[in-house]
Amino acid sequence: MNRLTITCLTVAGLSSCNNIQRTPSENTSSASDRCPNIVILLTDDQGYGDVRCYGNPQVQTPNLDKLASEGTRFTHFYAGAAASTPSRAALLTGRYAERVGVPDVVDDLSENGIKPTEITLADYLKQNNYATGMIGKWHLGHQSQYMPLRHGFTEFFGIPYSNDMWPFHPQPDHAYPALPLYDNDRVIEYNPPVNQMTTRLTEHAVDFINRHKEKPFFLYLPYTQPHVPLGVSEKFRNKSGKGLYADVLMEIDWSVGEIMKTLKANGLDENTLVLFTSDNGPWLSYGNHGGSNGGLREGKGTTFDGGQRVPLIARMPGRIPAGKVSDQYFSALDITPTLVELTSSQMPRMNAFDGENVWNILTGKKQEHKPFYFVYNGKVEALRDGKWKCVIPHTYRIVETPGKDGLPGKQISDGGNTELALFNLETDSSETCNLAAQYPDITEKMYNMIKNFQKEIDEATK
Repeated sequence: MNRLTITCLTVAGLSSCNNIQRTPSENTSSASDRCPNIVILLTDDQGYGDVRCYGNPQVQTPNLDKLASEGTRFTHFYAGAAASTPSRAALLTGRYAERVGVPDVVDDLSENGIKPTEITLADYLKQNNYATGMIGKWHLGHQSQYMPLRHGFTEFFGIPYSNDMWPFHPQPDHAYPALPLYDNDRVIEYNPPVNQMTTRLTEHAVDFINRHKEKPFFLYLPYTQPHVPLGVSEKFRNKSGKGLYADVLMEIDWSVGEIMKTLKANGLDENTLVLFTSDNGPWLSYGNHGGSNGGLREGKGTTFDGGQRVPLIARMPGRIPAGKVSDQYFSALDITPTLVELTSSQMPRMNAFDGENVWNILTGKKQEHKPFYFVYNGKVEALRDGKWKCVIPHTYRIVETPGKDGLPGKQISDGGNTELALFNLETDSSETCNLAAQYPDITEKMYNMIKNFQKEIDEATK
């Protein structure tokens, strides 16, 4: 069945949202009576330790800190993968990237992209009369059949893949062509200046909210920063006093503030769910142009927690508790299933979700979460189940010598080697104390679960 010919079997429209429990004292204005607006702010390569409220006093993120004080900050949230493309696929489909056709990072030479048969969050919400806007970095395939307008988005402004995939890459594996900037399906510019991108994306996001304030909307804003090459506008250059990376974080934080001001100015902020997170951990090989893993192990490109545990701040007044810090674990795989249920945006599901509805977790209730598998380019390398994380023997990326000022250091793709390990993440977030020998039954059970899931992934990628 062609994805584009699917007819929604449920009643689509404003009256179909019935899963939000409102308090008796809530204002029942037209804005609060309708389906909630959804805003997902996704940064690129921002590490777990790159927000002040996550413990880094060297960065200035007042708007994110305020967002956390008005909502809930999650300390055990995982990106869907340890690299850009599969992480974004997991977020937008609720399924492991291996199932949806993009197990690894794609670029201008890639023939693959997100499968035409996949139903994205934007598809679900579009069927429920949402305006769906994608502003920023796509990275799920650059050919026309894979682009945002073919996958549920009614508007697109941004770039098709990472902003380092352009002719000025310091050490390219191949000669990249000019990087296109799209306005819907039309290229309007090549090699857009990196210093202006955060501001330009913010301006388009503000305009999208202003134009769609009368109906429910889904704004997906995947920033191009702080992925190298770093770029910051003059209003934030040298303002942090801590270097270019911290300047870039200041501008992203400013952008978050502009989004929140626009929601409030339009009377929408109380009926808008805002989620702020990152696509994976920091790119450590870029040294002072990479981020911080906040004391976790390793970074981007690995399935240790430094590669996938990322910040998540959720805000929705009256539904999500204010000022709360939650250590319940869940992942980006859960975002689409949760929002589909929240907005009653049902449609025929050809593809089962790997994630689950975690509205209870978001709203401060206890919820047992099913196991989460860490998959890197088709290989299942680890599993989290409750407080336990089992890591199977595998090689992994290490940084031998960090880079500096935009040039990468020496990174060895298979330089690290781990044995079978079991970690208690409630007491050992840095994954340094191997308890496999002390808990052989737990280790064996989880190792067998990983091997069985590997067979399932292998079958999905045939």
